[in-house]
Order: sequence, then C-alpha cells, then structure tokens
Amino acid sequence: MAASLRICRICVVAAAALSQAGCGEGAWNNPYAGDADGDILYSAFAERPKHFDPARSYSSNEYAVLGQVVEPVLHYHYLKRPYQLEPLTAAVMPRVTHYDAGGRVTRDTGAVATTAYDIEIRPGIRYQPHPAFARFAGGNYRYRPVAPAQLDGVYELADFAGTGSRELRAADYAYQIKRLADPAVHSPIAGILERHLVGFADLRARLAAAREALAPGEWLDLRAFDMEGVTVVGPHRYRITVRAGYPQFIYWLAMPFFAPMPWEADAFHSQPGFKERNLTLDWYPVGTGAYMLTENNPNLRMVLERNPNFRADYYPLEGEDGDAARGLLQDAGARLPFIDKVIYSLEKENIPYWNKFLQGYYDRAGISSDSFDQAVQLGQGGEFELTGAMRERGISLSVTYSTSVFYTGFNMLDPVVGAAGGERARKLRLALSIAMDTGEFISIFQNGRGIPAQGPLPPGIFGHRDGEAGVNPYVYDWRGGRAVRKPLDEARRLLAEAGYRGGIDRETGKPLVLYYDSASAGPDAKSWLNWVRKQFAKLDIQLVMRSTDWNRFQDKIRKGNAQIFRLGWNADYPDPENFFFLLYGPNSKVAHQGENAANYRNPRFDELFEEMRSLPNTPRRTELIDEMTEVLRRDAPWIWGFHPKSFVLHHGWLANAKPNLMSHNGLKYLKLDTARRAGLRDEWNRPRTGPVAVLAGALALFLMPAVVIYRRRRRETAL
Repeated sequence: MAASLRICRICVVAAAALSQAGCGEGAWNNPYAGDADGDILYSAFAERPKHFDPARSYSSNEYAVLGQVVEPVLHYHYLKRPYQLEPLTAAVMPRVTHYDAGGRVTRDTGAVATTAYDIEIRPGIRYQPHPAFARFAGGNYRYRPVAPAQLDGVYELADFAGTGSRELRAADYAYQIKRLADPAVHSPIAGILERHLVGFADLRARLAAAREALAPGEWLDLRAFDMEGVTVVGPHRYRITVRAGYPQFIYWLAMPFFAPMPWEADAFHSQPGFKERNLTLDWYPVGTGAYMLTENNPNLRMVLERNPNFRADYYPLEGEDGDAARGLLQDAGARLPFIDKVIYSLEKENIPYWNKFLQGYYDRAGISSDSFDQAVQLGQGGEFELTGAMRERGISLSVTYSTSVFYTGFNMLDPVVGAAGGERARKLRLALSIAMDTGEFISIFQNGRGIPAQGPLPPGIFGHRDGEAGVNPYVYDWRGGRAVRKPLDEARRLLAEAGYRGGIDRETGKPLVLYYDSASAGPDAKSWLNWVRKQFAKLDIQLVMRSTDWNRFQDKIRKGNAQIFRLGWNADYPDPENFFFLLYGPNSKVAHQGENAANYRNPRFDELFEEMRSLPNTPRRTELIDEMTEVLRRDAPWIWGFHPKSFVLHHGWLANAKPNLMSHNGLKYLKLDTARRAGLRDEWNRPRTGPVAVLAGALALFLMPAVVIYRRRRRETAL
C-alpha cells in the first residue's frame, strides 16, 4: 500500500506538471538541439562516401560533398538549360588551338594531331584554412614533419591547432593532373586519360619506377616530374595538350578530377601515422570552394562549414525562361554563399528519413517507394503533382529527367548470349529484350518515375529523339501515337529461330539456363529479382540469380565472368559521346579496363563513333548518331532499360532550389528562411501533453480508493 501511495502522489504531481508543460517551449523531438538554429541546411546520406580525394572520387554521393569544397576551372551555369559551361576559377573560357602533325595551327578537323587548352585562372583566390599551410614565424612548415609523439590525441583535422592558407596557383592544377597519372593514387579515369592526354602514359611509367625506389613511408614529390602534355606558363596560366581533336575534354575540366591540389596538402596527408587516423585526402579534401569539410564521421554525420577565405562570388543574373516567375532570380547579384553550415546525418532507413522531413528536420528530400503515394499523385492530365497534404505544408516538388540510363547488359564474350553465338545469340538477345517489360518495371518499382529507353541517350542529350522517330523498331511498334511493346509471340518466334523453341536447346535437347548477376541485396532487391526471373519465364527460360556484394560483382564484370547483369550510368557531361563510349570497342572492360562492361565490339559502330565524338552538334553528327543507334538496336548488346525521373521535395523555407544534374557545387546558391522554419517546426512538433496528463490523472483516481482503504485499516489496527 505504501507503494500505491507513492505512485498516486507521483501521478498527481506528473499530471500537474504536464498540464503546465509545452507553453513557450521548443519541440521535444528536435534532433539538432545541440546546434544553433542559424543558417544551417539539414540533409542526409544513406551510404558512407568512400573517396573525397578528387583524384579518386567518382560517385554522386561523394560529389554531393566534394563538389562544395574543391573547384575545377569550369562549372555549369546553375540556372541555364541546356547545360552551359562557364568559368569558375578561370578568368575566361579556355582558349582552344588545334595543331597538325607539323606543329602548325590548323582549322582542318581532319588534320588535327594535337589540341591545346590554354587556361588562365583568376588571381587572388585562396585556399581554406588548413594545417598543411601552417608555418612558424621563421617560415618553416609547422606540421611537416610531424613526429609520432605529436599525433597523440590527434584523431581529426581540427585537432591541429594551427592553420594557414595561400593563393591558388596554376601549378596546383598541374600537380593534380600528375596525381591522376600516379599508379599509387589509383584514379579511375587513368585509362581514359592515357589515351587522350599527351605524355600521360610516359609519366605513369616513370612514377611507377620512382615509387619502387622509395623507402617505406617516403613521400614522392610530383613537382620533380615533368609531363609533356601539361605546362605551367606562369603563376596563373597553364596549358593542357591532348591528342587529336577531343572536344569532350572541355567537359572534363568541370569535374573534380581536374580540381587543384596544393603540393603542401599532398605532403602533409602522406606523413607516417596519418592514414591510420584517417588523416588523408580521402577523408578531408582541401579546396578553394564555398565550404570546407570540418567533420567527417560517416557513422553519424558530416559537416560542411563556410570557407572564411572564399572569394567574392555572386548569384546568377539570368536563367532560362520561367526562372524569374518561379522566384529563382530574386537573389540575382547577391553575394554567395547564403548558408553558413550544412549538416548531413546518416539515415539508413527510408521511413525515419521521411518522417523527419515531414517534421521539418530535413530541408529537402527524395521520395522512396514507401512514401511515394503520400507525397505525389497523378493529375487529371496524367502529370505528377503533390498531394493536398504536401501542398498544405508548403512543400514544393521538382521533377526532371536524369541524365542517366539503367540497363541489362549481355557479356558479348559469353558463348551463349555473346558475339561468338552469331545470329543465333543476336535473336536470343532480341527475344529477351521484348520479353522484359520495362514499362511494367517502371510502374511497379519506380512508381512510374521514368520512361523506357529506346537506346543509350536520355532526354536532354543531343541526338535523343522523341516520338515515333525515337522508337526502337526491334522491340516496339508505334500505335495510337505511342510506343507499344511487341507481343510476346514475336519474342517466341525469335527464340525459336535462335534454336530455343519452348526454352529447349535444339542442339542438346536440354532446357536453356541463363545466369543473371546482381550486386543487390535485401527485401526490395528480392522483389525485383523475382520479377526479372518471371520475365525470362515468359519464354520458358530458366534463370539462375547470382547475387554478390558490390566489390565481388565489380570483379566479375572486370574479368568477364558475368553472363547477364544490370548496371546504370550517370552522365559525366551532357554529350552523346559520354553514353556511346559505353559500347565503344576499345573501351572494353576485359580487354582495356574501360567502361564498356558488355565488351561489345562492332567495327561499323566503332568507325561511326570515332567520327561522331570529334564533331560539334551539327546535322552530320545527328546522322552519325542515328546510324550508331540503329546498329546498337539491331545488335542488342543491352536490354534497353529506362531513363529515370528525378523527384526532389523541398520545404517552402528553402529558396533557389533548382535541380542541376551536371553541377557539383549547388549548395552555395541555396537560401533559408530560418525564422519561418523555426515557427513551422514548433507548430508541427508541439508536444501533446493533454492525453498524458489525463492518463496520469485517471491513474491517480484509480488508485485513490486503495489509498483510502489502506489508511482506514491502519487506523482500525491502531485502535
């Protein structure tokens, strides 16, 4: 009974306290209570980025952070479409000069032997504060060398008390290109640059030999090595020379691979003991961008903070038609960046991520399949629009076609589905292309967010055709103003002509068994893999699924041990060459370690590609693209999958949000109305203490008779 009395008192006190709670207090569920609610953008990440070294990084989740820190000489205009290159750290666009075999300037595209890009960078640009630049009063570097004892208690970059900075120089861009050639760096584009950049292969061989002669832990200073194709002309000028005419090289100059690398940072992060503490360039990038990475804890969060040394930079003065009406030019000419800090929190699960967005704790979000119906609906005209619940919260939706393609590839080295199978294998590939209903896949697994691919080029890329002119006639018919997948009987006819009527190999009398390799795992992956199996079963073909982790999958693709597989490609730059090169013979994955994972080779296609890639966007280039597409459709090295649509939601307090699938430095353009955000967060997350108070009061009333009986019995016992 004494316990009952105590519980009763507690409940009464709790009910009284809760009845007074919530007045003038903030939300109890705020996950950022420890952070000042200033100009801070809140976002999330699901997978740990592996590389922040600009020489190694090559994925979108890495670029989301890295692109805010490092700056190549060019970037894409934030608002204009089609995508337009413009200077970033460069003073002007690079001057391009073509030379013939005799070293003479030429305008004859057929006579071009080398092409030079002369680049001038703006003076006065400075690096972020960084310990690599810290010096003593006498001029010596403060943290080079760092003795092992000095690393006691040092586990992140902020543990170094001293920092410094210096001006960006042309030599820093040249140093980074040399790093791309260094075998120890393992740059994923080394193979591409070896074919195009003059002197790259020679430097690569010399660096490999030099590294073999190094003592363990010794740093290799790349300043001591010259490279024929990279020349520093002055403090703010340098020249890059490529073989022949390679017009797409201008796009590479807008990628983090060609961002600058100060030699001091390379030397600093290469010191003994640093790698064991994650004090590497892969963990902490160094740059001149609007932000710097100050916290990197991939098991919890990553933090970008405003670079105090960032130069004067301004919001664009113009955009495309309609941008002004959408409010995207209201900050024209304003100094950048607007936001002081960006916090990326780890969110492995979609549902908590989505709920936090609805509560206002994330400023923008993608849409997963689980939350799609809650966020988006089909309008009367068949277009996607926000649901009423989203509009009531002031949430906006941005929809754009991604410059990407997802496909099912055939290993053309395989004897059953590949080139060795000749016409028989080609008809088998076409039959499977018809049987695999991509439209159904988009509807089930993408919530309708995408369109079936008719070839490798997505919308928005030069050479892509819409309507009847863009239909793949081997897989679709054009009926009633739209593309309709050919009937399954056509696939069965092709299968029979290939010698597999009813899924039985006419030569062996045994069922045809094919193998599908995947790097996906989990419940969602199981669903779509079962769907794939059913597509093959339409033709009575047995499909064996072989799921592995990503590293093992990549190894199988690299060695040509996969038969059928699924991959995707996001454009490095908005040019058809960046998609067609995925099927160019000399880019074969097995033979040349290129990006041609299907190991496809067609002499006619390769011939057309070599002419197409060096041309500007002219009618002749369109003719070549049309013929190349026809060759690919007939050969069917891929089952042409789909081009996804990108859906992004953002709250009304986030301004200047416009999808830019080519730009990597878009955070500096975003702007927050923090007062509006704070008010709506409090409104949406106000503690509801009334029900708890009522429950506590009810419990107290329930226990009251027991208390009365207990006291009565005590009095009777005393008497």
